Amino acid sequence: MRLLIVEDDAVLRDGLQVGLSACGWTVDGVGRVDDALAALEASAFDVVVLDLGLPDGDGLEVLRRIRDRRMEVGVLILSARDAVADRIEGLDTGADDYLAKPFDLDEVAARLRAVRRRMLGRATPALRHGSLTLDPKARLAWLGDRSLSLSRREFAVLEALVERPNQVISRSQLEERLYGWQEEIGSNAVEVHIHHLRAKLGRDAIRTVRGVGYTLT
Repeated sequence: MRLLIVEDDAVLRDGLQVGLSACGWTVDGVGRVDDALAALEASAFDVVVLDLGLPDGDGLEVLRRIRDRRMEVGVLILSARDAVADRIEGLDTGADDYLAKPFDLDEVAARLRAVRRRMLGRATPALRHGSLTLDPKARLAWLGDRSLSLSRREFAVLEALVERPNQVISRSQLEERLYGWQEEIGSNAVEVHIHHLRAKLGRDAIRTVRGVGYTLT
C-alpha cells in the first residue's frame, strides 16, 4: 500500500512514516495543503492520512479536491478536532474514516487496512487467488499449505497483483507502489521482483503482457 501522510507536525509526521513503513508500506509525507495537492497530482497513492489544521489552509480543502476530481484514493482523517460535529463534517465531506488524536499506531494501521479493504470491495482480511493466500496484516503468504518466504517488496508486488487479479498492472504502477520519493529505482527493479516471485510461485503464475505490464494467471 502506498500512503501519503499530510501532517504539519514534523515529529509526528516522521513518527507516522517510520511506524507505518514498518507495516511494509511505502510512505511519503508533506506538511502543507499545497504540497499535498501537488503530491496527489504527481503520484498515485492508495490512502491519504490527513490532518485538518495545516499552516496554509484546512485539510478539508485537500479532501474536497480529492473527491471533486474523483481520485481513487482512500482518506483517513487524523486530527485533534474530536468534537462530534467535526467528525460528521469530515465524513460527510468524503473521508472514509476519522480518528482523533492522540491515537494508537496499531489502530491507525488497522483502520488503514480496513479502508483499503472497502475500496477493493473485500469483506475478509485475507487476499485469495486460486490456491494463493495473503495475510496483509502479518505480511505472510501461502501457496496451498506451503508457506512462502517473501521479501517486503516481493510481498508488495504480489499483493498489488492479487488485489486486482483481472487487470494488467503496469511497471510504473508497481514502481509507485514500491518506492517512495527518496528511494532510487533501478532500471529493472520490478523485473527482478517478478523473476523472484515466479521462482517461488511457478514460472507461469505471473504473465507478462508485452508493452503493458503483468497479471496473475
